[in-house]
Amino acid sequence: MRPNAVVPVYATDGAAGLDLYTATHQTVAAGKIARVALGVAVAIPPGYVGDVRPRSGLTLSGLLVQYGTVDEDFRGELAAIVWNTTTQHVVLVPGQRIAQLVVLERPRVTLVEVETLDETARGANGFGHTGNSALANGPFAPGTK
Repeated sequence: MRPNAVVPVYATDGAAGLDLYTATHQTVAAGKIARVALGVAVAIPPGYVGDVRPRSGLTLSGLLVQYGTVDEDFRGELAAIVWNTTTQHVVLVPGQRIAQLVVLERPRVTLVEVETLDETARGANGFGHTGNSALANGPFAPGTK
């Protein structure tokens, strides 16, 4: 879809995701979020979904790619939503690996409206209820000043 586009590929035989590459020169300002064009469109097979996911190495550098969903009926250009958490502007160049596309089977479910739900040991306990979360134990924990 763009002259600098790179066809997504699996980097290794064991890779779960297809590498996605930037297709344009773009500067992501410090502390800002940007839409980064990837220059390709895909046709996800019926019954599947594409998850655009971050690359771990890029995340360590402070450039966070937000998760995105590619539905089986979407035919537009793929893009990555990128958040620059650093204090420096980041320049992206065409052909730079920025994200990955993981294609997963997507079961279709039917929702049924009910008055109550069955009981479980967990119940309604949510974020950080096991004590293994930064939300439960960190600076944002209940009762923390």
